[in-house]
Amino acid sequence: MTEAEVQAAFVGALYERGWDVTTENADYTDVIARRGTDVLIAEVKGETRSVGTDVDTAYGQLLRRMADRGVASVRYALVVPAAAAPAALRVPEGVRETLAIDIWQVAPTGAVSTDSPWFASLGQGASREGR
Repeated sequence: MTEAEVQAAFVGALYERGWDVTTENADYTDVIARRGTDVLIAEVKGETRSVGTDVDTAYGQLLRRMADRGVASVRYALVVPAAAAPAALRVPEGVRETLAIDIWQVAPTGAVSTDSPWFASLGQGASREGR
């Protein structure tokens, strides 16, 4: 899956959950979504030859965008094709939770999923079948 395909599936899933989404942002953030007071800042990666390096780069991009650290209503997401999930999950869960980073996966079918407890607590379905 290309980055554009991963992003399109992710954005579609957010729209279906009632989020307002922007993908053209002055700071080059891939996706910023808002719903009420909740904000989700996401970096998206597609399948590449250097998945580990690209995922590490995405983590760095998210870290640079953490001006709002400590604000309970702001979460960060790393959105990857399902094949890249093992690389994204190399960062220990405790570290990701401390930094409010959730991993979102997009299956080859376009299905979007996350195990984020934050989305479960908002009464969100955590998966969406692709088109």
